[in-house]
Order: sequence, then structure tokens, then C-alpha cells
Amino acid sequence: MAAAGTTPRRRGRPSKPVLSEERITKAAIKIVATRGYQHLTMTELAQELKVSTSALYNHTPSKRDVLIRVQDRINQGIDRSAFGAVPWDEALERWARSYRDCYAQHTAMIPIMAVLPVANSPHTLQMYETVARGLADAGWEGAGIADVIVSIESLVFGAAYDATAPADIFDPGERSDLAPVFADAVRARPADAAAAADEAFDVALTAMLDGFRMRLAAVRDGAPAPG
Repeated sequence: MAAAGTTPRRRGRPSKPVLSEERITKAAIKIVATRGYQHLTMTELAQELKVSTSALYNHTPSKRDVLIRVQDRINQGIDRSAFGAVPWDEALERWARSYRDCYAQHTAMIPIMAVLPVANSPHTLQMYETVARGLADAGWEGAGIADVIVSIESLVFGAAYDATAPADIFDPGERSDLAPVFADAVRARPADAAAAADEAFDVALTAMLDGFRMRLAAVRDGAPAPG
């Protein structure tokens, strides 16, 4: 019972939203997806979360910390479980396909994630370590391991964009006379944009994996790796 002349303490939910890593990360992804990366500032993030900027800074020291969380959150959707369970090239293929599918859902984040340092990103570093160990166990060495990973990522980010591109992206319009061979090639592709994107990714990934197999075979034989 409250003492005479005092106001009873309110119980129940707090009057202001409680900040959490999950809420901050989701809000940051939403801002980039709906408004663009230029709007991902600590001020706008605080407004999205309906808290003061100072409250956000008390929970998250910098925008860099926000981006680390975003990077890890998105990359948790990439399946790396095949490494150690199936041959290295099959594992690499599964990883690449999952990577592409994941970022096809977050294309607005690609320009950020593609150049964001991985320092202090625990899940992302664990993902790279899993892939690197799988490649090392297969016989890849040194810089060759990093080169394979970067090569896959270069393909994946572009393919993720292509997976969400408009169906008429290569339509020459009324000027097919300027590029008749190209126009014919475009018309020969599947009419469904998603199917066309999948087919192009399959071609590129297959060629890349074939090249990796040849390169590793040369290294194992002691011959110079193909240039």
C-alpha cells in the first residue's frame, strides 16, 4: 500500500520502447531498403526506433557498430553447412547459391556489404573461416583460398542484382538494328525473368567451378596454376 501523500509506482510495460540489438538491426535494414543508405544515420535510426539519439548512442556507440550487426544478421542466412560434409567444390557451389539467394532479398545492402570491412563481425568471420578451412582441407593454399572466396562473392553480388532485375532490362526497344545479334540472343532467353537470371548464374558458376578444379589440379601436380 502506498504511503499517504505519495503517488503509487506504475507497473507494467515501460512508457518508452526498450532498445535491443534485434530492434536496432531490423530498423537499420528497413531504412536502407525503403529510403536508401544515405538515410542510415544515427539520428534517423533513432527516429525510426522512436527513441532519442542519445539513448541510441548509449546502446550502440557508432554507426559502424550498427553496420556490423546488420552484416552479421544478413550473413546468418547464408548456408555454409556443406563444408566438411561433401566434396569442396560441391560445398562451394551450395554456399554460392545460398549466398546469392540471401542477398537477392537484400539488394539494397549490397553496395554497403560489398565494401564493409569484416573486422569484429563474429558470424561473418566464422562463415569465412568455415569456407577457408574447407578449401584448405581440399588442398588450396595461402592467397589462393582468399582468391576463391573473393571470386565467388564478386559473382554472387552481381547475380543477386540480376535476380531482381526487370524482365525487360536487355530489351533494345525500337533500336534492335543497332545490336541485332545481341537482340536475338536476348529473345532466345527464357521469358520469365527469374528463370533467365537463374540460367545465367548457373552458366557463370559452373564455369567458375570448372576453372577452380583445373587450378587446384595444377597445384596438386606441381604445375603453374592456369593464368
